[in-house]
Amino acid sequence: MVPLSVLDLSPIVEGGDASQSFRNTLDLARHAEALGYRRFWLAEHHNMPGIASAATAVLIGHVAGGTRTIRVGAGGVMLPNHAPLVIAEQFGTLAALYPDRIDLGLGRAPGTDQLTAMALRRNLEASGDSFPQDVVELIHYFAAAQPGQRVRAIPGAGLRVPVWILGSSLYGAQLAAMLGLPYAFASHFAPAELETASALYRERFQPSEHLDEPRLMLALNVIGAGSDEEAVLLFSSLQKAFVNLRTGRAGPLPPPEPGYFETLEDPARAMLSQALACSVVGEPETVAAGMAGFIDRYRPDELIVTAQVFDHAARLKSFAIAMDAAKALA
Repeated sequence: MVPLSVLDLSPIVEGGDASQSFRNTLDLARHAEALGYRRFWLAEHHNMPGIASAATAVLIGHVAGGTRTIRVGAGGVMLPNHAPLVIAEQFGTLAALYPDRIDLGLGRAPGTDQLTAMALRRNLEASGDSFPQDVVELIHYFAAAQPGQRVRAIPGAGLRVPVWILGSSLYGAQLAAMLGLPYAFASHFAPAELETASALYRERFQPSEHLDEPRLMLALNVIGAGSDEEAVLLFSSLQKAFVNLRTGRAGPLPPPEPGYFETLEDPARAMLSQALACSVVGEPETVAAGMAGFIDRYRPDELIVTAQVFDHAARLKSFAIAMDAAKALA
């Protein structure tokens, strides 16, 4: 069986608030743990009314403290927003509190708009251009401290927190391959270079002290429900949120809307069809067939599934359907 993990954005739904989102996130994590999911990752986004996971390390601690065995991590931390030492200390603290359960995925995008990115910068020169050097520096802080080392992550030194490179382009694939790190591709919203990036990562991978062979995780939207029609309705929340984001009207996750896709103009339909191409939506049999096709085509070493569903109970059911499908494919 291809291992399954969860990517959660801790969505804030219309009529809800961040407190409710955090309760739902912990409930989903416990649900995923009981179902047999391997990891539960949270993503750093800022100034987005529909996403509550901005303080990613804090929320990871909340989830790890409320679960027992599932790995919990960042999918990911947007490193240009932070000093590497600060992230090493944060995740060193998490690793000391929850040994062998913490993952750190790193991305080079700001996770927000340009104005907010400027507000987040640790200095005016910080940018994604220094991402490779920042990654190497951060990993260095997790290694055992050396005699005479003047700057150490305390806690963090010697804990060797697993680091993943995240990306949606060839850049991240090349960096992960060069450093011998596992790579997670954001195919759930940016699938254009999925095949090329996957092949490049595998072809150029250089074994390292971190990893002997390439490990590729791919992201997939999976919306499962009792019928295809119900799943399509649930999926409309994500579609609407995506259109709102792309047209400068970002807000809380909206409730599902019957026939939403059909109401859109052709350009919006084309945008959704491209951006959300890696989505499996339907009843259990449809989900199993869709996941099987995705796995057969791309051969991921691990699959991380996400489900932006308005109703929390329906979201729990969707993740259960996805795990049942993965077990049936084993």
